[in-house]
This record gives sequence, structure tokens and C-alpha cells, in this order.
Amino acid sequence: MKCPFCGYDDSKVLDTRPTDEGYTIRRRRECLKCQKRFTTYEKIEQSPVMVIKKDGNRQAFDRDKIVRGMIKSCEKRPVSADEIEEAVNNIEKKIENSMRREITSLEIGEMVMDELKDLDEVSYVRFASVYREFKDLQSFVDELENFVKKKN
Repeated sequence: MKCPFCGYDDSKVLDTRPTDEGYTIRRRRECLKCQKRFTTYEKIEQSPVMVIKKDGNRQAFDRDKIVRGMIKSCEKRPVSADEIEEAVNNIEKKIENSMRREITSLEIGEMVMDELKDLDEVSYVRFASVYREFKDLQSFVDELENFVKKKN
């Protein structure tokens, strides 16, 4: 395993733990050259789920895209990296448990919004404002009103 800090290609495993109900192994590693520590995850390789984009194109599901989007939405908010990781794991489980080989990006976006609703309201609104591509202020206000109604 290459060190993400110095690129050295050897490290030692300090700790190994099962995560995600035993479907993933988390390994804490230390680079043998620079002694910096990093975490890797090992999981069973499955046939890829294809995501159908808005324009009809298809691409392989990439959980890192969801992680990046959620991190951006939760920036400067009291949401930990572990909470984001757990939310993304929940989304990934839902997709895998559906046993479908294709899913639309719209469905994934809705799953992300459902997870963000429970994590942080401001992060939810941030994500929704980009995801829903509001054309004007009124459509944004309508979304906020719907959110408040559902919350009460």
C-alpha cells in the first residue's frame, strides 16, 4: 500500500477492525519511511452499479462523489467526518440492497438529502440548493417551506 504522504510503497498494519457489519475491513497503517499514519478500507468487490445521469449517460457508481458532495455541504458545520462516512455507508447499503444494477442520479440525490436532513439542516439546505437547481428565489423558498412542514 503506497503512502499517501510520501509515496513509499510499504507500510505496516497497526490495527485491523471490521466495520459496516463485517462487509468492510478498516486498517490503520504506518508508513515505514516517513512514519505517518493513514487508514485504508478493504471490501468485497461486487459488480458495479451503473448511475444513469440526467442526460442519459451511464457511469459506474462512485461513493467518493457522494462523500465530496456531503463534505462540501457540511463545510463549517458541526458534522464530523465519521457522521458523513456513516451517512454514505447508509446510502451505499440502500443501493446495494436494492439489488438493482442501475440507479438514477436523481434517486441518489434524494438519498443524500434524506441523510442530510437527519445530520444538519443547514447542510441539507445547501445540498438541496445545488441539487434542485433552483431557477429563482420563490422555488428556493418553496423548498424551505416544504422542509419545515415535513419537520413539524
